[in-house]
Amino acid sequence: MPLQILKHFTNGTDKPHLGEDIYTSPYMREGIVLNKMPDISHLPENVYALLKDELLMDGNSKQNLATFCQTWMDEEVHKLMDDCIDKNMIDKDEYPQTAAIEARCVNILADLWHSPAATTTIGCSTTGSSEAAMLGGLALKWQWRKKRQAAGKDTSKPNLICGAVQICWHKFARYFDVELREIPLEPGKLTMQPEDVISRIDENTIGVVPTLGITFTCLYEDVKAISDALDKHQKDTGIDVPIHVDAASGAFIAPFITPDLQWDFRLPRVKSINASGHKYGLAPLGVGWVVWRDRSDLPEDLIFNVNYLGGNMPTFALNFSRPGGQIIAQYYNFLRLGKEGYKRIMETNMSHAQYISQEIKKLDIFELFYDGHGGLPGASWRIKEGLNPGFSLYDLSDRLRMRGWQIAAYPLPSKMDNVVIQRVLIRHGFSRDMADLLVNDIKRSIEYFKKHPITVPLTREEAGGYAHN
Repeated sequence: MPLQILKHFTNGTDKPHLGEDIYTSPYMREGIVLNKMPDISHLPENVYALLKDELLMDGNSKQNLATFCQTWMDEEVHKLMDDCIDKNMIDKDEYPQTAAIEARCVNILADLWHSPAATTTIGCSTTGSSEAAMLGGLALKWQWRKKRQAAGKDTSKPNLICGAVQICWHKFARYFDVELREIPLEPGKLTMQPEDVISRIDENTIGVVPTLGITFTCLYEDVKAISDALDKHQKDTGIDVPIHVDAASGAFIAPFITPDLQWDFRLPRVKSINASGHKYGLAPLGVGWVVWRDRSDLPEDLIFNVNYLGGNMPTFALNFSRPGGQIIAQYYNFLRLGKEGYKRIMETNMSHAQYISQEIKKLDIFELFYDGHGGLPGASWRIKEGLNPGFSLYDLSDRLRMRGWQIAAYPLPSKMDNVVIQRVLIRHGFSRDMADLLVNDIKRSIEYFKKHPITVPLTREEAGGYAHN
């Protein structure tokens, strides 16, 4: 051990003080500079203890009911993640079995989403559904441009039609120079309506993006109704507009809860689907999926054949080097749970969301905005119009944080930005007991505000917490 390290850990003696308690070591008593690399090394157990203590300042992820992301995993998933910590999934020549498992996952999803070419179509894993969505959007743009060029027409003004979408689609539009024609939320129109889609179409429209599980409302947009309207529009005008479904959450729920709902490749106009493996796919953070209906729906121009570490391999993701563990964990869940297991988990999530909705309704202060039926496993509510209960939803979220709960409160977008709602999302790992704990904490908070009414309610900025952008 170098002399300077010995002096740091041995109080000047010539032998390490092996019985030194972590929290009495100079390092822990006096602290270290945290914003630049230290000059000397430190014992691993000391650094671990410091970081573990700092991480206690984060919220408890299991009580974070604002996030869509999975926060509980089987112990076997933790072990597989450890086993794969050194695997770079992009190096398919060096880690061919990881590559084979990724391809199996694509085949499984293509089959689950009723691709007519489930064994031969193409798709890939991504770092999340945002990257997957962008790949779907790029394929739409490239296909549209190819048709326009073949017809000798201008390709400078592509546009994409969507409803109230997550921020990734705004990023896609800005980064890849596409006009985003976003249909706003309005009272009585909480999902994208077919007539509003048709009114925005022109020959520069590269595609339409319905969302299966809107971030703001948890509702499913009616993909079939939109597809039918596009069929009729093509018959009337000759303009053929494809669909990409943003099913970040719903793609792992609808097949098991509402299997007869037509939103996927059963509709010929649906050319690609993105989903988030680390949301209701139940995988650890860091994996999304994009699958095309048929291999021909992904333009060859977007596929790079790269010679990397001795092997020639196709790649069409935006990222390159990534860990392989999340892919393996996703495949573990597919094998471990099967359709039966996923169905049981999603039904349980739904039942908890519906139970919370019923209990919130009984309080007679809130108006349910979404009751956990017909969309994602969640619930949302607003304070009844005209009622002043002595607090705002931002105040209530802030109060619940004292018990560890992270509950989203936010204004709706577009033409409904005067409506503030509070929303919970239920994920695997949540129990009926936790639901009761949450409801009881909400009741206690309301009683507190009755005794101590808020005269100056918190603003969204002051309350902090969840934001969609």
